[in-house]
Amino acid sequence: MRKWGFLLLASVLFVAPLASCRDRSAQTGQTTATTAAGGNSQQGSSRIDTIVSRGKLICGISGELPGFSFVDEQGKYSGLDVDVCRAVAAAIFDDPEKVEYRKLNAKDRFTVLQAGEIDILSRNTTYTASRDTTTGLEFAPVIFYDSQSIMVKKDSGIKSLQDFAGKSICVQTGTSTEQNLSDQMRKLGVKYTPVVFEEVNTTFATYQEGRCQGVTADRSQLVSKRTTLPNSENNVVLPIVMSKEPLAPAVKSGDPKWSDAVRWIIFAAIEAEDLGINSGNIDQIVASSTDPNVKRLLGKEGDLGKGFGLPNDYAVRVVKKVGNYGEMYDRNLGPKSTLKLERGQNRLWKDGGLLYSPPFR
Repeated sequence: MRKWGFLLLASVLFVAPLASCRDRSAQTGQTTATTAAGGNSQQGSSRIDTIVSRGKLICGISGELPGFSFVDEQGKYSGLDVDVCRAVAAAIFDDPEKVEYRKLNAKDRFTVLQAGEIDILSRNTTYTASRDTTTGLEFAPVIFYDSQSIMVKKDSGIKSLQDFAGKSICVQTGTSTEQNLSDQMRKLGVKYTPVVFEEVNTTFATYQEGRCQGVTADRSQLVSKRTTLPNSENNVVLPIVMSKEPLAPAVKSGDPKWSDAVRWIIFAAIEAEDLGINSGNIDQIVASSTDPNVKRLLGKEGDLGKGFGLPNDYAVRVVKKVGNYGEMYDRNLGPKSTLKLERGQNRLWKDGGLLYSPPFR
C-alpha cells in the first residue's frame, strides 16, 4: 500500500508541472496568434488608428499610368487608383485631399507595403492566389476587370502571338504580365526573346524605339500608354486575350479592422451607383429617402460604419467628395476621359457586368 501511495504521489507531482507548461504554452500560442492577426494584441491597435493619429493616408501608386494614377506638370494626381485613395481619405477624414502619394515601381510595391511604409497599395495590381497567400497582402474588392494583350506597330504585319517567333517583346518585370507571356508562348511553342525592365516608362520607350517588336501589359495599360507615345495612331492593340487580370487595391495582411474598412469603402462606392446615388443628388437623398437599403448605406439607420471603425456617415463622405464608382470610372477611363474605354465587364451586375456589392445590412 505504501508503495502504491508513493507511486500515485509521484505521478501527480510529475503531471502537474506538465499541465502547467501546457497551459502556459496554449496561452503563448493564443497571444502569438492574436498578435499575428491584429498587430498589437495588448493594445488592440490597428493601422486605421495610426492613420487617424497621423492625420493623412499614405497611398502607394504608379503615377505613370493615365486613367489609373498619373501626376501632371502641376503635381496634381488623378486616375481610378488615385480616386480609391481619395475615397478612403474622405471616409476617414471627410477630406479626400489628406493623402500622401508614393510612386512605386512594380518590383518594389509589395516590399514597401509589407514594410509598413504605406497604408494602402492602389497601383493597378492583379489579384492572384500567390499574392493573396504568400506575399502578406490582403486584397480589397476588384475595381477593374482587365485582360492582358499586346501592342505592335500598325505596319509590323504582326497579327497573332505565333507571328512573334524569333522576335522580341518588351515586358515589365515583377508583374503577372511577365509570367503570363511566358506561359502563353510556351503553350504555343513559340520561341521569342523577352526584353524586361523594372520601370514602365522605360519598357514603353524601348518599344517605341523599335528595340522590340511588341510590348505586352494589361489592355487598359496599353490603351493608356499609347496616348503618351509619339504618333500614337501608328500603334495598335491586338485583339488577343492572354489572361484574366482583376485589378484590386491591397493592404498588409493581419489587420482585419483596417482591411474591412478599405473593403467596405469601395463597396460603398459601388452600392451607391447601384442605388442611383451620386455626388449631385446625395444631399437630397439623405434628407428624404425612406428606402431601408439607402438609409443603412448612408448611416441614417443602424450603425454599420462603427463596425468598420469609420464614422457612420462614411459612405456619404465618399460619394459627396469623390463620387460613386460610375462617376470615378467615367471621369478617369470612360466618356469624360481621354481614354474613353467602354465599361464592358466593369458595368454593374444589373447592366450585364461583374460589379456588385454585398448587402449593407
